[in-house]
This record gives sequence, C-alpha cells and structure tokens, in this order.
Amino acid sequence: MSDNELGLFLRTRREAVTPAQVGLAAGARRRTPGLRRSELATLAGVSVEYITRLEQGRDRRPSPQVLSALADALRLSTSERVHLHVLTKSADAGFNCMGGAQPRREVRPAVRAILDRLEPAPAVIVNRLTEVLAHTDGYRRLMAPFGLLDTTPANLARFVFADPRARDVYPDWQHLADQTVATLKHGPFRKDPHIAALADELTVTVGPEFTDRVETVPSLPAATGVTRFVHPDAGQLRLAYEILDLSADDDQRLIVHLPADESTATALDKLAGRRPGALRAV
Repeated sequence: MSDNELGLFLRTRREAVTPAQVGLAAGARRRTPGLRRSELATLAGVSVEYITRLEQGRDRRPSPQVLSALADALRLSTSERVHLHVLTKSADAGFNCMGGAQPRREVRPAVRAILDRLEPAPAVIVNRLTEVLAHTDGYRRLMAPFGLLDTTPANLARFVFADPRARDVYPDWQHLADQTVATLKHGPFRKDPHIAALADELTVTVGPEFTDRVETVPSLPAATGVTRFVHPDAGQLRLAYEILDLSADDDQRLIVHLPADESTATALDKLAGRRPGALRAV
C-alpha cells in the first residue's frame, strides 16, 4: 500500500479535473491530464510549494480551512470530501478502527429476508474481504457459469485477479481491477491482519497486476456504476450496480445489480425463465 494515500488521492483528483471545469483556458501545450499544481494552488489560495508537499507526503496534516479550499477547487463530491477528511485523520501508523475483529461471515436473518425480496435481481452480500456470504438465485444464474461460486466462501477479489476466466467475463477488466483494489484499500487495509493476509496472497500469486494498483489506485471505490458482462447463455449484459453499506456491526455490504438497458432486462428474464418485464431497465 502507498504510505501516502492523502497525496495519491489529491494528485489523482487534480489530474481528473479539466481546466474547462474550473473556468480556465486549456492552452495549446499541456503535459498534465488535468490541472497543473500551479492552477490548483491558485484556485485553493495556497502556494505551489505547499501543494507539492501535500502530494509528496511531506505534509499530511493540512488545516480544515485548507482542506475545504482544496475540496472546493477540486470539485469534490460529498463522499470524496468525507474521504479526504478521513485520510488526514488516519495518517497515524497502526490506526485500525476494526481492531482485531474477525470478518463477519454470518448474515442476519433480516438481511437474508431483504435479499429474498430482491429476486430475480442479481444481488449479493459480501464482507470486507469481498467474501460472498449470501446471494439471490439471480446472482447465482449470473456468476455460477464462471466458477465464482465453486469455492466456499467465494471471494470476489481472488476471482477478479487470480482466475483467468475473469478477463473473459468482464470486458472492462482493467477498470474492475482498479475498483477491486480501491475496495480492499478503503479502510485500514494492511493494518487489518485479515486483509493484509489476502493482499499478501495476491501479491505472490498475481504480482504487478495487483501490486502496481495498490500503489497507484486511490482508496475510494465507486458506490454505483455500470458493469459489462459476457455471459455464456445470456450474451452481452450491462448491469447497473448499487453498493449499500449495512450497519457497522454487520461490517458487510449489499451489492444489487439491475439491468442498465432493455436488452439486458430481456436477457436476464430469459435466463430466469420468467416472462419479459420481471426486471426493468434503469
């Protein structure tokens, strides 16, 4: 894991903002994909040297006023602002709000009941290790042909990186791999001994495809988006996903997939043996 998550986050967000988004002229010759450090410094009202220190990790304790100015300049969303604040508070070595708690592998009956109500949508409950704890029949129909559910417990991160079939399942594998690493890093990461053990395993079995991402991907996964699948029976699918955090005591997440277009909705209905219209495109 990068020992400078704050600097990594600031740099990647700076590079994601175009000059046009903040009312600046792009100019003819630009080497950076987004804002220059000097441009961010001007927008935030700080010096270029200070931006450099933050990105290089030589200053990890910016004031609340500076954080607010940087967040405004970078056009950060609410979740990104919260994450920026958390990064400054968790800079101390050894910080781990989970302590030595074991990953929760039991799913509460009420949560299972909610999962049942989501049929026929593909939905799954995972813990912080990305272990699959419970799922709908819709999720089984979607993922079982690829062998994801052959092991107990199945593990999404291990499947994405260590199973060669994953690259055939996901046309946008590179993006999914980035999001998977961001998910593992979203929290104490290696300060959690259980996640550290999984990361060590992937470091050995996968190598640079995993370790390079650990060093360069910020620890803020997307909570919503669209994933493309190639299913042996249903063909090309586009599924919109929503990730919902359960209570802190559960330490689990609910991931729900819904068809992102009408052709995907029809394909999933056929896969489930249902009449068209059981699932609607979002």
